[in-house]
Amino acid sequence: MDTADLRAWRGLRESATFDRGTIHDIQRAARTGIYHIRGGGAKRAVPHFDDLLFLGASMSRYPLEGYRERCDTDVVLGTRHAAFPLHLAIPVTIAGMSFGALSGRAKEALGRGASEAGTSTTTGDGGMSDEERGQSKHLVYQYLPSRYGMNPDHLRQADAIEVVLGQGAKPGGGGMLLGQKITERVASMRTLPVGIDQRSACRHPDWTGPDDLAIKIRELREITDWEKPIYVKVGASRTYYDVKLAVHAGADVVVVDGMQGGTAATQDVFIEHVGIPTLAALPQAVQALQELGMHRKVQLVISGGIRTGADVAKALALGADAVAIGTAALVALGDNDPRFEHEYEALGTAAGFYDDYQEGRDPAGITTQDPVLQERLDPEAAGRRLANYLRVMTMEAQTIARACGKSHVQHLEPEDLVALTVEAAAMARVPLAGTSWIPGVDGAH
Repeated sequence: MDTADLRAWRGLRESATFDRGTIHDIQRAARTGIYHIRGGGAKRAVPHFDDLLFLGASMSRYPLEGYRERCDTDVVLGTRHAAFPLHLAIPVTIAGMSFGALSGRAKEALGRGASEAGTSTTTGDGGMSDEERGQSKHLVYQYLPSRYGMNPDHLRQADAIEVVLGQGAKPGGGGMLLGQKITERVASMRTLPVGIDQRSACRHPDWTGPDDLAIKIRELREITDWEKPIYVKVGASRTYYDVKLAVHAGADVVVVDGMQGGTAATQDVFIEHVGIPTLAALPQAVQALQELGMHRKVQLVISGGIRTGADVAKALALGADAVAIGTAALVALGDNDPRFEHEYEALGTAAGFYDDYQEGRDPAGITTQDPVLQERLDPEAAGRRLANYLRVMTMEAQTIARACGKSHVQHLEPEDLVALTVEAAAMARVPLAGTSWIPGVDGAH
C-alpha cells in the first residue's frame, strides 16, 4: 500500500482550501518573511484552447486533400503604416525574452530556429544582443518601460518595434532580474551595477496615457523613417479598451498576452492572480478591432500558453492573425530536459517542474549567465530543435484547416468551433457542443 492509499485508508482527506501546496506556501512565508518569486506561468487550471473543438468537414462542407490541395500559412504583420511590413512564412512567432533572463547562446538559438522556420523573434528588456541580431532574419525590438539597453541605432537595425505596456504574467507590474544574473556584460548593456537585483519599471517614464503613446509612436516612426511596423503589447486584463486605445494611438500590430504567458521572474501572487486567460482576452480584442473597422487591417498577435498546432488553429479561428510562443520555445531548446534529472533534483525540483529561472542555475544552460552552464547549450542543435517544433506546429494547424475545408489557415473562423464547457463557450463566444447556445448572447438557444 503506497502513502496515498495508506492516508485514504486512515480516513485522511486533503483540504481543498488548505491543500499541501498552500500549507507549504504559508510555512515558507512565515519562515522567511519574503514573498515567493519564480519564473514560468500560471499553474492554476483556467479555461483554455483545450476546451474548444473543431467541426471537421464531411457532407455540408468538403475537406481539402492533404497532398494535392494547398493550404497556405504565411502572414503579413504591419500593413497599416509601415513601408516594410514583416512577411512571415508561418503564423507562429517568438515572444520577447531578454538577454539577461536568457543566456546569449539561448538568444542565438532562438534566432537560428526562427529564421530556419521563416518567422520572427523578439528582443526583450535589456536591449539587442549581437547573437540574436546576427542569427535573426526578422527581429522585433522591444521598447520597454525600463529603457534598459535602449539604443536608437538598434531601433533602426530592427525589423519592427514592439512598445511593451504589459505582460500576461504580470499586467500592471514590472519584471525582475536578480543580482546573480547581472554579469558585467548584462550590467553594461543595462547601465546597472554588477550583481545588484534589478526591478523594471511598471510604466513608461515619459507618458501617462494613450495620447502620450500616440506621440511616442510618431517619434519611433520618425526615428525609423516610417519603415518599421510598430507593435503595441498589452497584458490581458481590460483587453477591449486597451486594444481600442492602442489602435487610436497608431499601432500597426496589437499583441495581447494572456495570463498563461510565462516570465523569467516575478511574484508568484502576480502570476496566479492578476490578468485574465488568453481564451477570454482574444474575443474581446477581436470585438474591439471589428468595432473600429480595423480587424485584419491592424494585425492581432495572441500569446500566453500556446503549445500546439491545435492552439494555433483555434487562436486563428477566433480572429488572431498570428500567435507568439515563449515558454514552449524554451522547452523546444531543451528547458526541463530529463537528461538533467539528477541536477534538477539537486536544486530541489525535477525535470518538467523547474521554474526557478531567477536563480541563474539552469542545468540546461538556457536561463543562466553562468559561463560553465551556458556551454551546455549548443545553439545550432537547439535552433534545429526549435525549427522542427515550429514546423510541426504549422503542419498541425494546416491539417486542421484542411479538415475544415480551408485553403489558408487564416480562413478558419469561429463557426468552425464549438466549446466543451459553458465557461469556454461564454469566453470564446462559440456554441456549446451539440447546441446552438452561446452563453450571454441575446437570442441564442
